Amino acid sequence: MDWLWVLFGYLFGSIPTGYLVVKALRGDDIRRYGSGNIGATNVGRLLGRRWAMAVGAFDIVKGGLAVMLTRLWVGDHLILALVGVASVCGHVFPLWLKFRGGKGVATTFGVVFSYHPLVALASGALWWILVRLFRYVSLASMISLSCAPFFFWLLGADRVYVFASASLAALTIARHKDNIERLLSGTENRVGRPTKGP
Repeated sequence: MDWLWVLFGYLFGSIPTGYLVVKALRGDDIRRYGSGNIGATNVGRLLGRRWAMAVGAFDIVKGGLAVMLTRLWVGDHLILALVGVASVCGHVFPLWLKFRGGKGVATTFGVVFSYHPLVALASGALWWILVRLFRYVSLASMISLSCAPFFFWLLGADRVYVFASASLAALTIARHKDNIERLLSGTENRVGRPTKGP
């Protein structure tokens, strides 16, 4: 029965916030623009900072809330860790959009917060510093989430959260393959630079 919560995590995480917002406001498919993803960064390029923040906030909440709701009934750390991973997978591979979703960064931060708030704060602070220094959201996201497993270990968290966060960091890097190529070639978009249509 506990494993049904993992399915719940996937379905809850698969709510395609960015897609729904752009569809409602512009009647368009956000996947036709910019990076082709449904996440907050791409929404920001299309609709502006305010909507990017709104979508990002919801994506954070939906990841963390899936784990927090599960915790009300389930105390098994393994199940809780898997619900978090499933939630991010739902965002990245949503059933409703033929498994073509976002990169999962905001949802991962929400999941990490639900695992251990201090780890999320440390990773978030690192993300902010890196964005301020280099103005590459993709680079900041990959580095900050890759440091999360180390922060879990440093704070003595259950090892399932170390492994779960490491898996999510690996997924983040894999989803940023195109960004890595652009970073290496010097063509990656910086914060504040608008992206044109398809």
